[in-house]
Amino acid sequence: MTSIAEKELTHKPLKEEIYDALHRQIIAGKYEPGDWLRQEDIASQMGVSMTPVREALDLLVAKGLAERVPYRGVRVREISPKEILEAYGLRLMLEAMIAREAAANITPEQVSKLQFIMDEMDRHVELNEMPQERQLSREFHAAIAEASGNSLLIQLYTIVSNAFPDWLLYEALYRKPELVSGSVAQTHDEHTAILEALKKRDADLAVKMSLEHVMESGRWLETYRNVPSKLLREQEKQVTHLMKKPK
Repeated sequence: MTSIAEKELTHKPLKEEIYDALHRQIIAGKYEPGDWLRQEDIASQMGVSMTPVREALDLLVAKGLAERVPYRGVRVREISPKEILEAYGLRLMLEAMIAREAAANITPEQVSKLQFIMDEMDRHVELNEMPQERQLSREFHAAIAEASGNSLLIQLYTIVSNAFPDWLLYEALYRKPELVSGSVAQTHDEHTAILEALKKRDADLAVKMSLEHVMESGRWLETYRNVPSKLLREQEKQVTHLMKKPK
């Protein structure tokens, strides 16, 4: 039987391998907000010592996916409605800034990487494949951030994207499986539109497509997480106003 370690770990420094594995498991919903990440259990499951697990948990905390509770340990971060709105507004802002810079700086190799990720996503379209599809979607957006060439923007995006509760949005797909095919098709179309704009180096179009894509997440927040529509629209109005093309 293949162990969890053999399935999850790759060939990076051990703490980063464990961080990546835990990151994937959180995104996939194996750990939910508020769940404790017990060093002993993780070390046992992955067949590693406690030290790299502790270091991996420190990385999760540093990147905003987990929080350390004094005298109790580390747990997956619970996100309040206020924090969701803050993360949504910041993500809109950063996606727009990243799209504009990526359109100016993207290389042919980076375009090919984005296309490869999209092709991989097209291979994961069933309900039981949604964790893989979700991870690939995050990799798609992270690759666009990398294409911006702005190291500080990339760091900020990592923190904000980890604070944005995209794993919570996917719960609806498990409760309403009939949504899967439409959601997958829509994500494909929206990613294609972003990629085409980047290929053309059309910054304004890339910003528009990126904002519309994230705003679709806003509609899911409204419908499936009961985030007030008025507050979501306020965040969107501020960002779209700031990102208008100067006359």
